[in-house]
Amino acid sequence: MAKVYLFLAEGFEDIEALAPVDILRRAGIDVKTVSVSGDPFVESAHGVMMQADLLFEDAKLDDADFLVLPGGLPGATNLNEHEGLRKALTQQAASGRGVAAICAAPMVLGSLGLLKGKRATCYPGFEKHLDGADYTAEICTVDGNVVTGEGPAASFAFGYAILEKLAGKQPVEQLKEGMRYKHLMEG
Repeated sequence: MAKVYLFLAEGFEDIEALAPVDILRRAGIDVKTVSVSGDPFVESAHGVMMQADLLFEDAKLDDADFLVLPGGLPGATNLNEHEGLRKALTQQAASGRGVAAICAAPMVLGSLGLLKGKRATCYPGFEKHLDGADYTAEICTVDGNVVTGEGPAASFAFGYAILEKLAGKQPVEQLKEGMRYKHLMEG
């Protein structure tokens, strides 16, 4: 079974964390939320308190198929300042396994040089932090092992893109139908 770790830092963007977790868990993907704050309770950018499944110190990330970063401020900045996470992301990308970031969080990947020569998107205004990337301004961009999303409204597309990388198109189409996403996009 595919394994995904999604990282939570103080000030994470609520929907950018919860929508991908929801989508992936509905599809049967093993998703663990990981606090980088040293406390299992992490407060979102909008004051929602969430309990992470794991503390970063207790997470064994070597079995990860994807490492996922929600955006939000100061959440993305807090993720970028966590040296353990930065090291894990670098190792993950070097192994050819998936990394994903949405909104302001692609700046973390950019600061590590993981977007050099890749197509990527982010929240408008953060493209200056995508060092070496070809900025697409798309809702969601997939380039090899890297998935990036534009912002809160892209949370569903971002989650579905990660799922497609893990499980293929058919489970994504079934889930889109079941969640009424296809209906929304057609209407």
